[in-house]
Amino acid sequence: MPTSSSLLFLLLFISVFSTGGTQLIIVNNCQDTVWPGILGTTGHPTPKEGGFRLCSGEEVVIDLPDQWSGRVWGRQGCCFDQTTGKGSCQTGDCAGLLNCRGTGGLPPATLVEMTLGTPKSVLHYYDVSLVDGFNLPVSMRPIGGGVGCGVAACEANLNVCCPSGLVVRRQGKVVGCKSACLATKADRYCCTGDYASPKNCKPTIFSHLFKAICPRAYSYAYDESTGLNTCRAPRYVITFCPPK
Repeated sequence: MPTSSSLLFLLLFISVFSTGGTQLIIVNNCQDTVWPGILGTTGHPTPKEGGFRLCSGEEVVIDLPDQWSGRVWGRQGCCFDQTTGKGSCQTGDCAGLLNCRGTGGLPPATLVEMTLGTPKSVLHYYDVSLVDGFNLPVSMRPIGGGVGCGVAACEANLNVCCPSGLVVRRQGKVVGCKSACLATKADRYCCTGDYASPKNCKPTIFSHLFKAICPRAYSYAYDESTGLNTCRAPRYVITFCPPK
């Protein structure tokens, strides 16, 4: 006789594939509350009104339609009015709103980016990006994807080794680490202007540092070496402050 847990897993598996969608399980493994933000790219819906509160140890399951594309990031140090939903966050702030409603996060913020299938392919593509800087460790791990499905992650706390010129402080505490692009606005670091191609935009001392600490994340715009993952799984777990 199958156990109740195995039956539950089977039902979840069937429900995901019968709808043709994908489940995201967002977990807060941090010691403090995180306010995840979520944004669908143009033409794609933004679930959960774009943002919500996730206390330490909590998780939320989000059902996404087939071929959904978008990003997830964590906000920290937030304070919102319970009536209006307005306030602010120390990092990742989206126009001072609890529910981002189509507004992206203010960098620096660690981004989880994904495209869960396209009209031409059933494959899923996902990555963790430090192109907009870093604020929280995060990972995206497939469940049931089979051989070849990798983990996208920046599991280390880059804030403790952030170069002084990139540090973001709030109330005397280091809460974020800017990318070199964000700090300097220079074409060389942003891969813009004369540097807007993989041939001309090469790793810098800063992207090398990010890559050495977080080898499974994008360190700059054209970092294709180990950043992008390809998979086809029914569910993915996004964990803030994942165990190392």
